[in-house]
Amino acid sequence: MKYLLFLALPLFLLDQLTKWLVLQDIGFGTEIPIIPGFFSLVHVTNTGAAFGMLQGNNTFFIMLAAVALVVVLGLFWQNRPSANRAGPGLPAMTKVALALLLAGIVGNLVDRLWRGQVIDFLHFYYRQYEFPSFNVADSCISIAAALLILGSVTSGKDKSVTRNA
Repeated sequence: MKYLLFLALPLFLLDQLTKWLVLQDIGFGTEIPIIPGFFSLVHVTNTGAAFGMLQGNNTFFIMLAAVALVVVLGLFWQNRPSANRAGPGLPAMTKVALALLLAGIVGNLVDRLWRGQVIDFLHFYYRQYEFPSFNVADSCISIAAALLILGSVTSGKDKSVTRNA
């Protein structure tokens, strides 16, 4: 539960604060260079998946986020310290990843429900190459995915070392 309070909640609040600031201070479609030739703040919207894929499917992504939210909360509930279970529970890296995932899911879900679209504002680029604009919630989801992959790879190595020893 501490992962939810000390990691997910502040990141969710940061996501909502930064989106609110963008809505207040950056006109739609405007770009403000921060590091010329590399990074700008922008004000764009997204009704699709991360990085603008599958535009126009807001309702589908609301349902998908609701299911993902139930799954993540279920994993936390199932692995709470007071639960009667055999085994060590979730590794710390997995708990951090789930907290990040929760913050990202809720951050973008609130946008979809409240505004009908997700606000994106971080834009990285170099010459003709550019990364699609994203937000704090997208960052949380991406980092969570990387941690879950890393955790699954490293836990598999630990088990194989133990079996071979």
